[in-house]
Amino acid sequence: MLRTAIVAVFLTLYILLLGPPLILHALLTGSVDLLYRAGVGGVLFIVRLVGVRVRVEGVENIPPGVCIFVANHTSNADPPAVVGAIPRRISILVKDSLFRIPIVSRAFRLAQFVPVDRSDREAAHASVDRAVEFLKQGRSFLIYPEGTRSPGGRLLPFKKGAFVMAIKAGVPVVPVAVAGAHRVMRKKELAIHPGEIVVRFQPPIDALTYEVNQRDNLAARVHAALAAGLPPDQQPES
Repeated sequence: MLRTAIVAVFLTLYILLLGPPLILHALLTGSVDLLYRAGVGGVLFIVRLVGVRVRVEGVENIPPGVCIFVANHTSNADPPAVVGAIPRRISILVKDSLFRIPIVSRAFRLAQFVPVDRSDREAAHASVDRAVEFLKQGRSFLIYPEGTRSPGGRLLPFKKGAFVMAIKAGVPVVPVAVAGAHRVMRKKELAIHPGEIVVRFQPPIDALTYEVNQRDNLAARVHAALAAGLPPDQQPES
């Protein structure tokens, strides 16, 4: 629990001390790049400090243009690893409860993160439409299509929002296989354990050949590609 306390104290102070001036800088300059880099850098620093290593593979599979990164989600430890591994500024579909945190909420909105309430179907559809607008403006996205953390680390079925987005925006989908995060920080546990998280980018899948009514087919193809990048103990149960 000591590592968890260190992370909590560091992030609280980091947000309180650097958040307001960085937000002000973003508002005055119209650029969110410094705010984004500082946010990602701070999280990666404290993650490494408490003994979590991140190994990145397959960066050459990331296309040069706009795309949607689709990752599996097993732990609160995997978002920092994935975001830090992506070599460009991205937007993220995140649960709406995070937008209630002071300072963080403002930073998320400036960075064009999109809140999503999965319990409200109409609101979730509106979030997808808003994200599609950002994609068309040139902003890549990270999405966790399982919709929740997998308790045992195995890949769960996908919800369809990410694939509707990809088809509507006409952008490729990059499957991101994340291994080991469920051992670093288990679901429903606060303890952080030292260990390695592997972030593996799989070859992109083009959504241009799909229609919206074929979103299930695209989802199945991406699910299989992501599963292929996971170790046996994280692949879906047959």
